[in-house]
Amino acid sequence: MASKRGNNEGSISRRADGLWEARITVPDGRRKSLYAKTRQEAARKLAEAIRDRDKGLPVVTDRQTVEQYFLSWLSVMRAKIHRSTWRKYETYVRLHILPTLGKVTLVRLTAQQLQDLYARKLAKGLGRTSVRHVHAVIHRALDAAVRLELVQRNVSDLVDPPSRDRPEMAVLSPAQARGLLEAASGDRFEALYVLALTTGMREGELLALRWQDADLDGGTLQVRATLQHTQTGFVFSEPKTAHSRRRIALPTIAVHALRRHHTLQAAEKLALGPVWQGEYDLVFPSVTGGPMDDSHFRRREFATLLRRAKLPHVRFHDLRHTAATLLFTQRVNAKVVSEMLGHSGIAITLGLYGHVTPPMQQAAADAMDSVFEQKGLVEDSGKGDGTDETGVRTH
Repeated sequence: MASKRGNNEGSISRRADGLWEARITVPDGRRKSLYAKTRQEAARKLAEAIRDRDKGLPVVTDRQTVEQYFLSWLSVMRAKIHRSTWRKYETYVRLHILPTLGKVTLVRLTAQQLQDLYARKLAKGLGRTSVRHVHAVIHRALDAAVRLELVQRNVSDLVDPPSRDRPEMAVLSPAQARGLLEAASGDRFEALYVLALTTGMREGELLALRWQDADLDGGTLQVRATLQHTQTGFVFSEPKTAHSRRRIALPTIAVHALRRHHTLQAAEKLALGPVWQGEYDLVFPSVTGGPMDDSHFRRREFATLLRRAKLPHVRFHDLRHTAATLLFTQRVNAKVVSEMLGHSGIAITLGLYGHVTPPMQQAAADAMDSVFEQKGLVEDSGKGDGTDETGVRTH
């Protein structure tokens, strides 16, 4: 039998299955139920719910588990985010979050449980950056839960994720970069390597590049898509951000390489005839003109080229790092480098490549000296050893 209570005080009753049910009316007129094994526990939950309602906080129920909520959230997010991003989210949830926290009731999830999860993952060898990604997924999911009034607050706000790992990258020296292109001379993908080293384009952007995106007379190309190889096949999709959709000015070496490549490709089309998949209009297709398998390319083509050039093993993505480093060492403005690479902000670029920018600062200092030397304000004496004409140290 339900307990007698006044208006807005809620009610408590025992169900046929033995559980106690506390019911409360929320400001929009809906009724919400909370369940407990004892009447005392139901009364406590009801009192907490009334307190939260009167404070203007959402009244949350406690039946949904972390697993139930996160799987539902993933289902919703599938249509909202980039396909590759969703796959990463799903992997983090399935491998790192649900095995430990899946059975926890969503409203009972605590900051300490999250902190313990991160510590456990680090102890098992998961990288610090990967643990930060797990934290980011949890934070985004719980933010949505707050908006849906499933929880009162995002407990991940109370947790400090581990600091990010310093990115590990291998960078070719200028001599090694030249050696790579010398070894690639005459290769079917010579122009691809030239673009990778001179523009810093991502692999997926290069493999999705179409001839209609290249203006060889104007010396530019437009990045409009990226190619991904999924379990269901090849997918052309838009770059993740507006900054990734960009126009890149091409150096002369890249324009010449693309012209030679276009001539060779025309001969391939002619030889294959109707077998050639010309509808794709790809600059760097497979041998039949269709989308190229990126893993096959790296394993067969790029690895073979590195051996031929007698270079250490590097990832194809390291050509992008090499391009950025070469631009910085040539004292190209950081903002320009950031725009060429398609980063969402200059802070990302400097965070990755800040270690190669000191020569630019020295150039700035030299430039200031040049300005004031013209006005006779900079003394030549003592400039080399830090002393004035009397031998007294000046700095």
